[in-house]
Amino acid sequence: MVAADPAVELPLEAEDFLSWLLSERGRAANTLAAYRRDLTAYAGWLAARDLTLETVSTADLVELITARRRQGSAPSTIARQLASIRSVHRFLVNEEHRRDDPTAALEGLRVPAGIPKALAEGQVTTLLAAVTGDDPVARRDRALLELLYGTGARISEVCDLSMGDIDFDAQLVRLFGKGAKERIVPFGRAAAEALDHWFAPGGRLDLAPAQWRRRDDATAVFLNSRGGRLTRQAAWAIVKKYGARAGLDAHHQLSPHVLRHSCATHLLDHGADLRVVQELLGHASISTTQVYTKVSQERLWQVYRDAHPRAVVAP
Repeated sequence: MVAADPAVELPLEAEDFLSWLLSERGRAANTLAAYRRDLTAYAGWLAARDLTLETVSTADLVELITARRRQGSAPSTIARQLASIRSVHRFLVNEEHRRDDPTAALEGLRVPAGIPKALAEGQVTTLLAAVTGDDPVARRDRALLELLYGTGARISEVCDLSMGDIDFDAQLVRLFGKGAKERIVPFGRAAAEALDHWFAPGGRLDLAPAQWRRRDDATAVFLNSRGGRLTRQAAWAIVKKYGARAGLDAHHQLSPHVLRHSCATHLLDHGADLRVVQELLGHASISTTQVYTKVSQERLWQVYRDAHPRAVVAP
């Protein structure tokens, strides 16, 4: 299966599946877009072999997975695409579009558990110090970075923030995660000061237009230079910009998610309870959060090797 061809049309059954995900399961727009990409690529693969969702067999899908492995696709990529294919075929069975599920006999793919690449605390300080100046854009960028690191929020959660979602007195922010699940997360003094500065005269108001194009823009916490709500792509570019300025981007592939990883790792480094970190990050499963304990253990061992005279015995 190759990348999705925009010329390929999804079968009606697949469109029904996506509509069901939206209306019945409440899946987010980004999740739906990912499903659509995977299923469009799948539909193109089927069409090239004169197959359909109703006629494809388990043997055909084994051939698909084998081909993807030979092409050098990452196990995580194959697993994600296979998850989309499984989901649509289960839907087809439930809706009685076909009797059997060709994915039922497929073995799951083992995906190596990756250890997130977190910044060291000093590197976070360097990144935040890279935001200089007192103009509205600098104030916004400083507040954005402080809030991302201070809460461990996903970039989409921060970009979706409206002013009513922040309790400045209690230093709490309401975030809406995957599946529109709501959680309340505290933020510290540094983020609070950066937000206060952003909302003070000379900050957000200076980016506000004379007339709002959309009602949603008027309540947005973070605005772009044209007075619209800051997009995920623009926020991503802001993180990359200051990562490059701080000399971090080349080695860490800096992204907003790295700040989320760093927040979780540093909380655990300083003794935070795993269940609390799970709640703060909005993880549905504790196993997702446990990945960060591996990061802390790796860093612990690195410090030990570097500092203890008998950690490494010279030959």
